[in-house]
Amino acid sequence: MVLPLGKQAADRPGADEHATLRFGAAWDDGAASAVDARLALRAFLAHGPNIAPATIPASLAVDAELVVSELVTNAIRHAPGPCELILRLFRGQLAITVRDTSAEQPTVRQGDRFRVGGHGLRLVHTVSDRVAVARRARGKQITAYLRLAPHDHAGAGAGEGAGAGRSVLAAG
Repeated sequence: MVLPLGKQAADRPGADEHATLRFGAAWDDGAASAVDARLALRAFLAHGPNIAPATIPASLAVDAELVVSELVTNAIRHAPGPCELILRLFRGQLAITVRDTSAEQPTVRQGDRFRVGGHGLRLVHTVSDRVAVARRARGKQITAYLRLAPHDHAGAGAGEGAGAGRSVLAAG
């Protein structure tokens, strides 16, 4: 099931810069695919300039595709049952949320160039400004936040990513 793009209208005239563009998709058990999720993201970002102060930078679109691919792929591999993708564009940032049915909290593994697989969540943390994990009644949700403004790479040291990938774990 795919929910249509929706714009949350501002309460007062002239406050449109605080409007939120939302999109949601839900897949039954075994029906989710990273390809479908990336296509949904591309369609969503095509509507972004309608509410964002500027166009979506190409680098953000690439990072967002990586995040969507990794989070949806992890949900497919590690969580039985349905999963959901929720995209929000608001106040100069993109929020990518994936909900799944696994109660197991994700773990960011240390980098190991000899290991096959297990690098996805680390990549998500690297390109995101913040990653939040929240428990749900059935499963969890992971939300990655990416700023629309270009990142400042000048202060990044070896091994640090664009957003330094701060992580938050919340009970809910």
